Amino acid sequence: MKKLAHYLVAGMLGLSFSIAHADEDAVKKSLSAGMPSAKIDSIKPSEVKGLYEVVIGSNIFYASEDGKYLLQGRLVDLVAKKDLTEEKLASIRKTVVAKISKDETIDFKSPINKYTAYVFTDIDCGYCRKLHSEIDQYNAEGITIRYLFFPRAGKGSSSYDKAISVWCAKDRNKALTSAKQDKPVEAKTCENPIDKHMQLAEEFQVHGTPMIVTEKGEVFPGYIPAKQLAQALAGE
Repeated sequence: MKKLAHYLVAGMLGLSFSIAHADEDAVKKSLSAGMPSAKIDSIKPSEVKGLYEVVIGSNIFYASEDGKYLLQGRLVDLVAKKDLTEEKLASIRKTVVAKISKDETIDFKSPINKYTAYVFTDIDCGYCRKLHSEIDQYNAEGITIRYLFFPRAGKGSSSYDKAISVWCAKDRNKALTSAKQDKPVEAKTCENPIDKHMQLAEEFQVHGTPMIVTEKGEVFPGYIPAKQLAQALAGE
């Protein structure tokens, strides 16, 4: 009798898994038909019955059971007081930034090196310049700054061209500091990751600069003083 019960439970679990998998396939098929150019990375049931969590790149959406409706927004657990969407987005960002090669960023390394902060920057942004003018303070707090470019005026703008010139300079760190001090930088072109940085900024939904992304995938929009950032990175 116990053996029979075991098989019945196993069978029911297998059936539930098959149904869930079939539902996910149906949602994916429907979404793919409506968004043929979108690369869907994963689909799974969300915490809300009737809604599926859809991951596309570094973004999370929610779809109805029939795949007819797609929502973009935050799923918040009011009881636990948690932003469930942000927790999962942070996990995605953490994975993405961990894969960023050191050959694709301009790094200002801390000799202590307790933390690493990825900073999307615009050479002509006032608060970006303020942050960079205090780079020694960040380094003194044990924070290594890894810069990614996000010229807000877009491709082909003066800020975009400056970013390329800085990247192509013989001494990138020196050139970036000069550019942020509004000093002229020799115009140069070469193979560069600026477009890749901008694409990543779009995936991370960067709307302004500076935007700081931690190794844990947390985001801090805007300028944050060195000591305050160190406290945040330490979880204080």
